[in-house]
Amino acid sequence: MKEKGIIDKIMHFLVHNSNFVAVVVLCGVHIVLLATFAIAGVTRLVEFNIFSVIVYFLCIFLCKAGYILPVYISTVLEVTVYVCVSTYYIGLRCGTYCFLFAIVPVIIYFGCFLFKGAKRWIIAMLLVLNFATFAILYTVFNAIPPVYDVTPGMRLFLTLFSSFVMVFSTIFYNIMYIYSSEVEVVSLEQKNQKLSTDAHEDVLTGLLNRRGFLPVIEQLMADRSSHFCISFCDIDNFKRINDSHGHDAGDEVLRHISTMIRKEMQGCEICRWGGEEILILMRDYDMNVAKEKMEYLRKSIENSPTIFYNKRISATITIGLEEKREEHQEPDDIIKVADERMYYGKQNGKNIVIFEDAPK
Repeated sequence: MKEKGIIDKIMHFLVHNSNFVAVVVLCGVHIVLLATFAIAGVTRLVEFNIFSVIVYFLCIFLCKAGYILPVYISTVLEVTVYVCVSTYYIGLRCGTYCFLFAIVPVIIYFGCFLFKGAKRWIIAMLLVLNFATFAILYTVFNAIPPVYDVTPGMRLFLTLFSSFVMVFSTIFYNIMYIYSSEVEVVSLEQKNQKLSTDAHEDVLTGLLNRRGFLPVIEQLMADRSSHFCISFCDIDNFKRINDSHGHDAGDEVLRHISTMIRKEMQGCEICRWGGEEILILMRDYDMNVAKEKMEYLRKSIENSPTIFYNKRISATITIGLEEKREEHQEPDDIIKVADERMYYGKQNGKNIVIFEDAPK
């Protein structure tokens, strides 16, 4: 896991500093070529590589300053001109034309960031010019002897080095593209997951909302063998809490009570039905067990005030309770009964569990 973390950090650095890395690598390539041509005695290419190194040093500063387009243009021009000049002086057999193919991933990778929409014709144009340059060089210099006839060993080194740079560039930018794509896909999946979660959960309490809660009841209602109880809880005098202590305090009371319910009713589906109303779905509970559980929950909330900025805010809940019966056909049927019993409790003292219909 630690090694993966290191690799991710390296890739993250490379992706987010890709322009800078590309310029540094190209500068290093020309330093190697400068030394190579100095050993081979190709004076003109030594001078040109000094110029190229200076260009890339300037590009490094431009990258630092955030001027990416001038760096992009300078890179493409420098490589194209270098290939033309080097082919003229040492010929095709030294393989420096491979640098034209080495910048194809650079043209595409950075071009896609710089040019959007219809402007991407610029990328296509640069790729066409790149290939046209290769075709012209190969046609013109195929039969023309070079100005400098380097040794076979030096020719072999230049060919292998140019080929290595081409292959390295292709692999490197493909890896960067794949990694960037995977990061983007993971990011989108996380965003979609969050959106999906937000669609079924209440943001304030983390409880289910109606959209996440009702399908669970519908599924249980469709199963005739299932048995469950529903409790409809309402925080007493919640408006008074908001008016006396502020809405932030009211939110904290709601979070505190939601946390207590979640802790006491593990394994149950809990829903913020709306405002200060909370529904609890108790699978496989009969009425007697549900009554005892709700009474214990009611007392726990009564004895556990919310601490908010050194204030102790006491709150109670009124609970209406109903169990699944044959006459309940839809989720609304059982919820309505629990709601009516809760409302009756509100009208008759509050802070109470009601599990029977009001006397008529």
